[in-house]
Amino acid sequence: MAELETRELEYFVAVAEELHFGHAATRLAIAQPALSKAIRRLEARLGVRLLERSSRSVTLTPAGQALLHHGRHALNAVSAAAEKTRRAAEQQARLRLVIKPGGDANLLSGILAAYAGRPDARQVDILFGGATDRADHVRDGRADVALLYAPFDDMTGLDHETLTVEGRVAILPPDHRLATRPQVTLADLAQETLPRWKGVRWTGAPEAEHGPQVTDAAEALHLIRLGRTIAVLPRSLARPMHPDLVYRPVTDAPTSALVLAWAQDDRRPLVASFVAAAVEAAGRT
Repeated sequence: MAELETRELEYFVAVAEELHFGHAATRLAIAQPALSKAIRRLEARLGVRLLERSSRSVTLTPAGQALLHHGRHALNAVSAAAEKTRRAAEQQARLRLVIKPGGDANLLSGILAAYAGRPDARQVDILFGGATDRADHVRDGRADVALLYAPFDDMTGLDHETLTVEGRVAILPPDHRLATRPQVTLADLAQETLPRWKGVRWTGAPEAEHGPQVTDAAEALHLIRLGRTIAVLPRSLARPMHPDLVYRPVTDAPTSALVLAWAQDDRRPLVASFVAAAVEAAGRT
């Protein structure tokens, strides 16, 4: 089989993620006809159909789904090779931590203080990622460590230490039928409209097949205030609590964990020292 080129993978992954040639072309900053021609050429070289196209939609074939999965990892590996090569040339290493804004369960200050007290501590640069891309920051070398939520984030290719485990809460508008209860169960939520979290793995909590798609908690909270949906979130991600909404523990929802993750092949003392400091600080809370 002909070898794949990195640019071909970039083109295909963009189309596969957007499921729209126009949006993908804009994202890649190329002309749409050129992108369509490149995808057709890729399909011809591989001898398989990757996409089903109609005048109204673009969908992935099973072969396309496989290439999207493996192609993402291949692009991450290429990016990581370049980034780690550059970092190997740095004389003064710095540690880069990627987090989601508000996604530290109030542990970050203690972790940074514990690390700063270690004799081998280096400067820590804080990077902010989105709801679903922080693990990719570690896999492709943009960050050394990440604060992630299990089971929401994809841990493929990563090692991790659990810092804290927490329950989940249902977030409801104040006039909701369940708002007067002190706590709720998953059965209580079975007929409710819940959001679909874009790019987030299945979490064991209810998710509406036809609920509104959201990319982060801020979008979900806005829709809850409008009465369009409710949501089930880890307790720490529901803070600070919005005064116009009601928060109720979901007693039988699967727990979630805040974890510190790093690349499986990363054995640098820099990373090991930070992980040890984080586990130590979390254990004191």
